[in-house]
Amino acid sequence: QVQLVESGGGLVQAGGSLRLSCAASGSIFSINDMGWYRQAPGKQRDLVATITFGGSTNYADSVKGRFTISRDNAKNTVYLQMNSLKPEDTAVYYCNAGGYDGTIYRRSFTLWGQGTQVTVSS
Repeated sequence: QVQLVESGGGLVQAGGSLRLSCAASGSIFSINDMGWYRQAPGKQRDLVATITFGGSTNYADSVKGRFTISRDNAKNTVYLQMNSLKPEDTAVYYCNAGGYDGTIYRRSFTLWGQGTQVTVSS
């Protein structure tokens, strides 16, 4: 069974930085796209950034130039470096990954992490 475990959230002042990590574990054959999403109280879950296995990236306009997504394929881990944080970045951040498991069935999966709180104070 594949699972995603996130870490790195916390409380930071505006202008500060945080780095989120999300590691996939279990029986994994391959992971294709990985990404980060966020959900503020009372709002829908929105895309923050995605990255393909080959390293192509996509960002929400609101985070371009401030956030950087990267991944280590050998470790099945995706990162989100967040700089110049703003109070409006406050949200629960969720990791997402899709791929195929390592069983003989090669079942596809799409998983979400448990979420990590990021709070930016003004």
